[in-house]
This record gives sequence, C-alpha cells and structure tokens, in this order.
Amino acid sequence: MLLGLKVMSDDMVNNEPHGGPASMMFGVSGPWRNNEPHEEPADAPKISLGGSDAVNLAAEQWKETAHRNIPGLGDLPIPDDTANLREGPSLHDGLLALLPLVGVWRGTGQALDHTDADAKPTQFGQQIIFAHDGENYLTYSSRVWKLDDEGNQVGLDHRETGFWRITGKDEIEVVVAHSTGVVEIFYGNPIKERAWEITSASTLVTTTGPKNLGAGKRLFGLMPNNNLGWVDERMVDGEYHPRMSAELSRVIG
Repeated sequence: MLLGLKVMSDDMVNNEPHGGPASMMFGVSGPWRNNEPHEEPADAPKISLGGSDAVNLAAEQWKETAHRNIPGLGDLPIPDDTANLREGPSLHDGLLALLPLVGVWRGTGQALDHTDADAKPTQFGQQIIFAHDGENYLTYSSRVWKLDDEGNQVGLDHRETGFWRITGKDEIEVVVAHSTGVVEIFYGNPIKERAWEITSASTLVTTTGPKNLGAGKRLFGLMPNNNLGWVDERMVDGEYHPRMSAELSRVIG
C-alpha cells in the first residue's frame, strides 16, 4: 500500500479507479497537497534543536532500526560512512536541517512516462541511503528495481549517486549522477523541518543518455507515520509533470 503524496495533477489521479495505484500514491494525505506544504499533526516530531538533542530525538523515533548500519571496511585510516546516528563520527553541526534523512530507506513506488499522455504507471522497488562521515555533506545513493503487478522483482532499473550539502542560510545544494548517463545539479530549501524541495539548475546528458528528461523538481518529506515520501516531477511544455514517487520505510539508522 502506497502513500498519498498529492503532487500529481488531479487529472492523473482521476485516470485511476478509486483506490487504484495513482490515488493511493498521490491522492490521499501526505506532506504536500498541490505542491504546497501540508500541515503536520500537532504532535509531529520537530528537529529545531541543538546537535545532541536532535540526534537523541531521531534515535528515540527509530528504536527498531537502531542496531543496524551499513557495512564498512573497518581498516581505513579515516571514518567509514555511517547511516546510523548512534554509530561512527558525530553528524556535522551544519547538517542538522538534513538530519532526519540519515538512514537506509526501502519501499515501493510508481513511475510514469511524463512525456506520454497515455502512459500507465509502472511499479518499482527502491532503496535510498543517506549517510555521512562527519564532514559537512551527506552521501546519497539510490537503487531502483522493476516490479510486476504482484510486486515481484522482475529486473534491475537505474541507479543514482551523489551528495547533499546545505549552507548556513539553509540553501540546499545537491549533485546527482544517474547510471543512465545524466548528471544534475539541484538547489533548494527545507520547506519545513521534515520536508525538503530541490529544483534542477543544470543537467548534463551523455550522447547515449535520455533525450527528453527535462528540468526536474524533487520533494522529500517524512510522513506522519515517519516513512520517507519523495516525488520527482519533470518539465514538459513549461509545466511540471509527475515522473516518479515512492514511500520508503526506515530499515537502518
């Protein structure tokens, strides 16, 4: 069962039967409605805290995944990457506004050919890792695999890797390289303490890369259930159209 990130147009949602995949993903309730921040419950966790308090709050929220971390080589003369705030180097103070993202997230989503008005959504599985090594950036990696209508894995899809940085003025800078032959630079800002929006400012495509990717916008946010929801929209004829969306549960961190 997928989340309700209301970022697709109403037309797209209405193209699916009530309770169908698109309405489950985009039409119920989530951090955004019509690309606007959605009010969170009054008891939703906040992270506008000092460094140790913010880490402690995150640790309390995700006790069930506290014992896991991404593997490290262990024999480097420098800190291994960590996706668990309880282990490894301390999170850099400059990253507190991105702290809730740190971890390993897995789940499912839907993709849509944003250039084809008649396209039908397809299912995918995904893992996202946000990790750090104590320096003033997060590492980011994403793996996507194809799913059939029953949710079975039927093949690999694309991968992404990159870095997230944020300035003292809460200006987010993201560099992402795609396995399909694309490199993108995004800029953005936190929308709220648990939601972030980034927009592509520069896109480079190799000669064998996609020809019609278009400028992009991504929204990330923690749901009321503390799952991570995210959406990728792409520019077509001067308007953003949905391309991918997923709800991911924390499995490490």
